[in-house]
Amino acid sequence: MSLTTFLSKIFGNKSQRDLKEIKPTIDKINAIGPTLKGLSNDELRGKIDEVRADLAASTKDDQEAITSLKEKIEELPFDERQPLWDEIDQHEKKILDTLEDKLNEHLPIVFATMRETAARFAANETIEVTATDLDRKLAVEGREFVTIDGDKAIWKNKWMAGGNEITWDMIHYDVQLIGGVVLHSGKIAEMATGEGKTLVATLPVFLRSLSRRGVHVVTVNDYLSKRDSEWMGPLYMFHGSTVDCIDKHRPNTRERRNAYECDITFGTNNEFGFDYLRDNMAMAPEDMVQRKHYYAIVDEVDSVLIDDARTPLIISGPVPKGEDQLFNDYKPNVEKVFQAQRKLVTQILAEAKQTIASEDKETRKEGELLLFRAFKGLPKYGPLIKFLSEEGMKNALLKTEAYYLQDNSREMPKVTDPLFFVIDEKNRSVELTDKGFDVLTDRNQDPQFFVLPDIAAKLSELENVADISERQQLKDEAMADYAIKSERVHTVTQLLKAYTLFEKDNEYVIDDGKIKIVDEQTGRIMEGRRYSDGLHQAIEAKEGVKVEAATQTFATITLQNYFRMYHKLAGMTGTAETEAGELWDIYKLDVVTIPTNRPVARFDLEDRVYKTKKEKYAAVIEEIVRLRDAGRPVLVGTTSVEISELLKRMLDMRKIDCQVLNAKLHQKEAQVVALAGRAGTVTIATNMAGRGTDIKLTPEVKEAGGLAIIGTERHESRRVDRQLRGRSGRQGDPGSSVFYVSFEDQLMRLFATDRVMKMLDTLGLKEGEMIESRMVTKAIENAQKRVEENNFGIRKRLLEYDDVMNKQRTYIYNRRHHALLGERVGIDIANMIYDLVENLVQSYDQPTDFDELSLELMRILTIEAPFTEKEFQSLSREEKTERIVAAVNENLDRRSERIIEMAMPVVKDWVENRGAKGKIMVPITDGKRIFNLGVDILEAYNSGCKNIVKEWHKGVLLVTIDELWKEHLRELDELRQSVQNASYEQKDPLVIYKVESFHLFENMLNNLNTKALSALMRGQIFVQQRPAATTAATPSTASATLESERRKAAMTDEEKKAAAEKALAEAEARLRAARAQRPELKTAAPSRQNDYSQYKASKEGLPGENAQHAAAAGAGAAAHRRPEPVKATPKVGRNEPCPCGSGKKYKNCCGKGE
Repeated sequence: MSLTTFLSKIFGNKSQRDLKEIKPTIDKINAIGPTLKGLSNDELRGKIDEVRADLAASTKDDQEAITSLKEKIEELPFDERQPLWDEIDQHEKKILDTLEDKLNEHLPIVFATMRETAARFAANETIEVTATDLDRKLAVEGREFVTIDGDKAIWKNKWMAGGNEITWDMIHYDVQLIGGVVLHSGKIAEMATGEGKTLVATLPVFLRSLSRRGVHVVTVNDYLSKRDSEWMGPLYMFHGSTVDCIDKHRPNTRERRNAYECDITFGTNNEFGFDYLRDNMAMAPEDMVQRKHYYAIVDEVDSVLIDDARTPLIISGPVPKGEDQLFNDYKPNVEKVFQAQRKLVTQILAEAKQTIASEDKETRKEGELLLFRAFKGLPKYGPLIKFLSEEGMKNALLKTEAYYLQDNSREMPKVTDPLFFVIDEKNRSVELTDKGFDVLTDRNQDPQFFVLPDIAAKLSELENVADISERQQLKDEAMADYAIKSERVHTVTQLLKAYTLFEKDNEYVIDDGKIKIVDEQTGRIMEGRRYSDGLHQAIEAKEGVKVEAATQTFATITLQNYFRMYHKLAGMTGTAETEAGELWDIYKLDVVTIPTNRPVARFDLEDRVYKTKKEKYAAVIEEIVRLRDAGRPVLVGTTSVEISELLKRMLDMRKIDCQVLNAKLHQKEAQVVALAGRAGTVTIATNMAGRGTDIKLTPEVKEAGGLAIIGTERHESRRVDRQLRGRSGRQGDPGSSVFYVSFEDQLMRLFATDRVMKMLDTLGLKEGEMIESRMVTKAIENAQKRVEENNFGIRKRLLEYDDVMNKQRTYIYNRRHHALLGERVGIDIANMIYDLVENLVQSYDQPTDFDELSLELMRILTIEAPFTEKEFQSLSREEKTERIVAAVNENLDRRSERIIEMAMPVVKDWVENRGAKGKIMVPITDGKRIFNLGVDILEAYNSGCKNIVKEWHKGVLLVTIDELWKEHLRELDELRQSVQNASYEQKDPLVIYKVESFHLFENMLNNLNTKALSALMRGQIFVQQRPAATTAATPSTASATLESERRKAAMTDEEKKAAAEKALAEAEARLRAARAQRPELKTAAPSRQNDYSQYKASKEGLPGENAQHAAAAGAGAAAHRRPEPVKATPKVGRNEPCPCGSGKKYKNCCGKGE
């Protein structure tokens, strides 16, 4: 007996301890249940109303305190606001803590009420209650499950869900109550297939929804999110909680925003993440859709938080010259190398077979070296895989590999030098050899064309060049050469990966002329996903489809970092126990195994092992025929589209009907699953494991032995194999499962140890024979554990890269959020001022730096140094900083007052005299750009135009943050690609990435402070200058004069023509001079692509626009004319010169008819 087993017998295992902790809560729920049965339907509803009222009352004082503090903040100077915001944060935290305590207190009554509600819906076709506002609203919307009769609402127990009419017939079991408690506490509930995870979720989801802070139910696809929202929704709505699904509405619409405002929101993991990114690209608060992340339940949590966690969600756009890529250019070179390697490996393998058959020990040893060389060259080569399945060959390969890997692979060049490239299949990497570079390079090309130079040695060598300008020029040339060759090497490496490691109909499929990735866990096509780092373009070039243009990242986040933002996160799945360590390490999520309602009656047979795939598939077909003849349905799980189609062809040859579900036929999923439980039905499904669907059996099938599961290959992850087994045996149904394995399978090739192979050789497996042993099954599962450890290592390293960006993203998005809402924008500006001034003071700290500091203060902040040169030399750093900060704040306040002074008379006139309402556009300029700010005119009037200043601050910060963040993401993309070359210099790319990205981010923040404050210190309302009639110094007057002189030149006679031509030349000169003197003003617009529909560049569609139209029409404007934005410009007198430059009076020119 092991120590673990001994301790478990004394203290109980983890599952037993978890259940012991939950049992008192379950007893309370069961004790409340009988007391609810005697209540009327209205009284049952009243129980939930009482809980809601108590929750609202418990947080009322804190909510009022927050409201009061926010009102006080706006009256304080920027540098005095932080303590009040700290106090607001404390109240927010107290609200969350209070809600947590109250929800735990009310959990038994809410769970018991929900259980009783489910029971009443199951027992009654209709339920009559007093109609509430929500009941009437649902009836008006046409919801078929509720109708209004006078003051009564009639609820039915039939409604549409997922396109089918369902009749409610479910009541929560005790084990489902356990699952509900686990989910409420922020843990993962592991429940077997058919145990009703969707019903379990109703308990914590409804309880948390009573807080009115928003609950998110996350699914793996939009079919499940829509179906579950319709299926469980009426239960929530009956008790007053609102429900919607974001996948039913387009992004950035009012409908999707309303969906997030509901108490319970369903959606897919991708859409929740993309909405978060879109919100952080919004240009107005009303463009945002999400609320604060409070509580989420993730369905199939292992698939989302483990398998998909490393896949970043990216919103991207085209880059300049994005179509100038090298994949098609270098494809012929790579194909030539690949074909040369294939030919070489064929020769090596033939020679290895001959030498290994020799009786001489040294000759056999040479043959084993050749075998290992062939494996390093093309590990997926079919004839090689077949040869390795023969007795003793796999073991010989493993022994040879161990020999050459010792002493840090000192002897490995003997193996790899004859090859053109070397493949590490476990780590999915390909490395060209010198021989490969020679073949890759055309005869007419430079031999170093694809060779990455040692840039560090080159730059060090150039330090010896005496002439500074020549040295700098040579360095620039060396860096340019390195950059060009780095891109070439990267392109070639990705093409080699595409040719050697990625197979069509396995990792990807071609659909409608596009490369689409296949999810290795579920077999579904992952729409919209692309391999990163140029790999997708390489596969497109390999398959001869259009190579999509390179894109630039605008916003990105991984699912791992998105879901870590929630206040409380929970999940449910059928198989999370094998990944419990990773879930705890990354998310601090504990896995609790929930007992089944009925004992599992499924028989899990030992693995059946064959030498070759051919023998294995033949045995699978025979087993399918046997089970089908016995009247049992058969579900065959495969790991690739290719295998599923091979088995179908083999069954067709035997005249056996079957249905196929794979990445090419995913749209038939519901139809296939509906038929899969019928007698004699054979279903071949690519990784049915992750589909999350229940196969229901007919009575005659249960009599025949239930659903039979046949796995054609062991997956790399034990979890996926358990998911496949779990399709059978739901709710105590009979069934069986068995896996067929061969020596040629990927898992056995990559991770089976020499001990396993020795054991199989000892058992004497011959052609066509099968091994079925518990010892073999255990050995295979140990191999799977090694794969899981390897995959976790890869995931962890990839997520470390993302964590670097995540810290930067969190900081920037918080700053952007402050700017967007305007709540803490004042504090951010105050901090920016202090940081910028502190940097300037540190940079110019020498006694002789006074002139340079004064110049920088004037250039950036438009202020003079607030001390003399003599004072500068005697003041400390802190004193200098304080004086400059005070002067900057004074200048900023003066600028703000000037904006208010110019805007208030205009706003006052339009509101008091013209009755204006809604949005107006206020143009403010920093001398280089014009910011057209949308401002509510009534709010401006009531606040004394302070909101115009606030919008100006917000606008500058938003535009500056977006410009610099987009550029920073581009630099990070380039950095992540370039640091991979550090491995050639025996350096860790991750360490270099962390250091360099920190410096890039530091520079970005410095630029942000400089650019934003430079604009704010120059802000003023833009006024179109009105030229004087006699002046020709502006473009408009100079242009008018030019036209006048042209007319004179055409009308004069020969004698006057010379004078006219001279005047014409002078006018042209004045026009050129005026144009040269005119500053170029650009409209400041957020750097967004046209695809982002939420960004509004004009006034159309803004809130209050219709009211403004009506007000303008009432003030005498023509009905058909659109009101112009309010501009702070003086009115032109009727007898004054016309501003158009014609020289006429205004009343006789542009003002005619006024």
